Amino acid sequence: MLPNYDPNDNEAAMKILEELTENVYQIQQLVLEEITTRNANTEYLNRFLNGQFDKELFKKKVPVVTYEDIKPYIERIANGDSSNIISAETITELLTSSGTSGGQPKMMPSTAEDLHRKTFFYNLLVPVMNQYIDGLDEGKGMYLLFVKPEIKTPSGLMARPVLTSYYKSSNFKNRPLNRFNVYTSPDETILCSDSKQSMYCQLLCGLVQREGVLRVGAVFASAFLRAIKFLEDYWKELCSNIRMGHVSDWITDPSCRKVVSLILCEPNPELADLIEHVCSSKSWEGIIKKLWPRTKYIEVIVTGSMAQYISTLEFYSGGPPLVSTMYASSECYFGINFKPLSKPSDVSYTLVPNMAYFEFLPVKKNNSDTTQEIQHCNSICKENFMKEENEEEVVETVDLVDVKLGQYYELVVTTFTGLYRYRVGDILMVTGFHNNAPQFRFVHRRNVVLSIDTDKTNEEDLLKAVTKAKLLVEWLGFLLVEYTSYADTSCIPGHYVLFWELTKKGSNDLPELDPKIMEECCSKVEESLDSVYRRCRRKDNSIGPLEIRVVKHGTFDALMDFCVSQGSSLNQYKTPRCIKSEEAINILNSRVVERFFSQNAPSWEPV
Repeated sequence: MLPNYDPNDNEAAMKILEELTENVYQIQQLVLEEITTRNANTEYLNRFLNGQFDKELFKKKVPVVTYEDIKPYIERIANGDSSNIISAETITELLTSSGTSGGQPKMMPSTAEDLHRKTFFYNLLVPVMNQYIDGLDEGKGMYLLFVKPEIKTPSGLMARPVLTSYYKSSNFKNRPLNRFNVYTSPDETILCSDSKQSMYCQLLCGLVQREGVLRVGAVFASAFLRAIKFLEDYWKELCSNIRMGHVSDWITDPSCRKVVSLILCEPNPELADLIEHVCSSKSWEGIIKKLWPRTKYIEVIVTGSMAQYISTLEFYSGGPPLVSTMYASSECYFGINFKPLSKPSDVSYTLVPNMAYFEFLPVKKNNSDTTQEIQHCNSICKENFMKEENEEEVVETVDLVDVKLGQYYELVVTTFTGLYRYRVGDILMVTGFHNNAPQFRFVHRRNVVLSIDTDKTNEEDLLKAVTKAKLLVEWLGFLLVEYTSYADTSCIPGHYVLFWELTKKGSNDLPELDPKIMEECCSKVEESLDSVYRRCRRKDNSIGPLEIRVVKHGTFDALMDFCVSQGSSLNQYKTPRCIKSEEAINILNSRVVERFFSQNAPSWEPV
């Protein structure tokens, strides 16, 4: 399933990709056969297949499931039960997802073998880039990579984010030299558990090696912009370190300090002066190209919820294209962008057929194409103009080779690690084919209303949080008439904004509000959101304080009037719980009378 080749051999890598995408049907059949025969006697599959394997039997008997269906099995493993519940291979760790269940991160099973599969996948990315950009072996990549907190489950298995898992693995730490993929950041700085020290040291290393940097990036657009904000705050101190040839005393992680000192090496006042001159400019437009002049591209994920950061990235970039190379999740690594220099809005991913067995649940639009823009106003999110057929009736899944151009599907995976016919929750649209392998545009996540970083807040969670918070004003005689929200990314870090229309019982007059009570409302909302949000807010500092903007009476009537004027049905109108339309946001902002922010970061601990 995983062909061997030298990662430095681009021709061999591209040949493998061509073979994989030519023989999609055959490979998918082999993948399903290997997964099911290997795991036929697990407790989970044996319930449905009785130790037998047949593709039609698999599709007929094994149900399509969500996380809530498999959660009891995962929890049993976390509490010490045998891996053989779901996997013939030993579960070596649990990968925490950005999605949540009951307010806690979902946990996905992982095996030692799966790390090899991820390594195989990563090694295919640079050869694709080499088809479009020359000379990547003549310099380094300044990739800002970080580890996140992890916990030990009662079974002793570690539960941690998928990237933390990979960076801490021997596959990453003992990786052979790939001349096309050399980093400016030493492993010690990436693996530093103190995110502030890690960020500082990685930026310092990147600045010292600026002349050799050919590409920059982070995993998500939000993380890269957070690094730019950090640079804005610390460039003077970084320049001082470079000028003196000495790392700041507050860098106390011994491994970081040692390795960065070796790179810093000696005083370099000329470089410090150059960086100081660039960073002291009134405008930071094009700062990336000014600080790292040989940069050929910026590698960050800018699809899905990260698309909201494109304009800000383009402001700072100074010309280099934004490149999204891969599509992956905690469940599985899925696809590669074969046209990495395409515009962010045109990015499509080709699913690699030996990574998992892929199926698709058909999804159809509620309305015609012409209503897509209207739905910006009258929907949960701008792309939620579709209805999943399977929510009302049982629908057969479609195989990877049978998807149709222009159609929408929800991704379903059967993995090598113990997930069977699992609904990932991603809605994809078929945009084309690379050989016989379909290419997909990521449309959106099911049910996600707000997202700034790795957080994913759905409508139900937002409602629960608002319901708890409004109790603080209800006992004073106030009523929350309506509310909506949006993710404000105009500053770094971005933050959640809630628009509240309040009234006094028995009166339409705007009540006089106690700032402390309203700030408590902000804090109560944050405390009521899930652990991923609270971790981003408190530990990672990747989300700013939540804001409530109180609007004057009649504001939501004006919002409805606008939506109806854009074509929404008055009879079917429901206040959208998330606003994407800039015009709609302007209508709300023009009626804001008071603004309040959370004064304290919500509590969070690894659990």
